[in-house]
Amino acid sequence: MQELAAAIQETARKLLEEKTVDLVIGFAAGSLPLRSTPCFVRKPEDAAKLTFDAGCENNLANYLRQRNEKVAVVAKGCDTRAIVVLLQENQIKRDNLYIIGVPCQGMVDRVKIDALLDGQDLLAGQVQGENVVLKTAAGEKQVALTDVLHDTCKTCQYATPVIYDVLLGEPVQPRQADNFEDVKAFEALSPAERKARLTEEFSKCIRCYACRNACPMCYCSECFVDCSTPAWIRKSVDPADNLMFQAVRVFHLAGRCADCGACDRACPMGLNLRTMTRKLVMDVKELFGYEAGVNLEAKPALSEFAFDDPQPFLVKE
Repeated sequence: MQELAAAIQETARKLLEEKTVDLVIGFAAGSLPLRSTPCFVRKPEDAAKLTFDAGCENNLANYLRQRNEKVAVVAKGCDTRAIVVLLQENQIKRDNLYIIGVPCQGMVDRVKIDALLDGQDLLAGQVQGENVVLKTAAGEKQVALTDVLHDTCKTCQYATPVIYDVLLGEPVQPRQADNFEDVKAFEALSPAERKARLTEEFSKCIRCYACRNACPMCYCSECFVDCSTPAWIRKSVDPADNLMFQAVRVFHLAGRCADCGACDRACPMGLNLRTMTRKLVMDVKELFGYEAGVNLEAKPALSEFAFDDPQPFLVKE
């Protein structure tokens, strides 16, 4: 990935020197191994800070709204899908955006890595082919990359950016087909079992709204949970109110979610949020043949009407 990082640095430096853009949003090395951090570069000489590795998990599309300057962004496949949705919703202007597309081999999940280290601190980590070499005070340990990838990355079908101005690196093929096995397993439960599962899961929620803040699609000027007139949910943490918040959030993402997993990664309590969002992703795909952010020219599923649209809710059994 050093060659890729060098290509990103050179592209960013050139864009800033030629004043093609005013700002480059990418990644820099973080304070922890295998966990990079968003980086905002305005000077050509600062382009050397940019990097790209298996720790660049943030969806940088989240930083593109409400900017009048010309911006370049380093974008993975899931990032570009979010960018497409934001373009379709007129939240960003294509003329003010330069997309540095970067094919992605998948991002590592530090939670999974920490679990494998049994409490030892990770001193360094490096991806070598299909393996990850982890260094601790006790020595080195090699694990399979697929064992520590984010679940989102394992089923990602768009590892290569779907839209870009320049593509750095070779296109990447999906690791496996996405059959929505997690969603189907949840659907196989009885209604009582589903309720129990959701109640148990969301009883852990502390309503910090990190999932909302990390999602590029959650940009309402006032979220319904912050309204006081009317007050939709109470301010205190309660499993029923937690579920209400997540349910409304998921429905708001119907036909818009790029399945980037930003909500899952941001959650400090480790909640499984993707099963709910992916339920709507699967339904929209099966009912309307639509995937969010894949085609800039396609009309969003909820913005288009066809007489042959499935309408089972209108049929009385």
